[in-house]
Amino acid sequence: MGSNANRIVLVGGGVRSGKSAFALAYGRKLGARRAFVATATPLDDEMRARIVRHQGERGGDFTTIEAAIALPRTLAELTEVDVAVVDCLTLWLSNLLVGGGAPDAIAGQVDELAGVLAARRFHAIVVTNEVGMGVVPQTALGRAFRDIAGLAHQRLGRVADEIFVGAMGLGLRVVPGPVERAW
Repeated sequence: MGSNANRIVLVGGGVRSGKSAFALAYGRKLGARRAFVATATPLDDEMRARIVRHQGERGGDFTTIEAAIALPRTLAELTEVDVAVVDCLTLWLSNLLVGGGAPDAIAGQVDELAGVLAARRFHAIVVTNEVGMGVVPQTALGRAFRDIAGLAHQRLGRVADEIFVGAMGLGLRVVPGPVERAW
């Protein structure tokens, strides 16, 4: 669990489950000085349009910081904020894996991230996609990604003060219990 009054919040779930909107709304409640730590990279026109749309949805409520690769360092250096929303963990993991990172090295970076989160001086909300509930991927790269994401969720779940899970448009707070509807 987090080491101070500031919370580590893990928000996971399926695609389009409402997790990012929830994370932003929750971040707005946790403090006035807000950072949005973006891990997406604009590799094609569709992704560029998606990023612009998401920036518009955030409005001026968050200062955007890009961290496609150096997420632990970016969070460690972050000051003058009350809350940081990281969106999203699985894109960061994908960036590392597709960039040639070995699974063991990526696991080490996940451990580094968990350590930075445990030591931070602000609320941290980490958005992630649950990818382990579907079919087994056909490719080795897909299976490696699924496994790395699952291990990252386990590792961050151990340090999180709150865990929310979204599926089919419904969000549940599962930690701390009792389980209750969040969105």
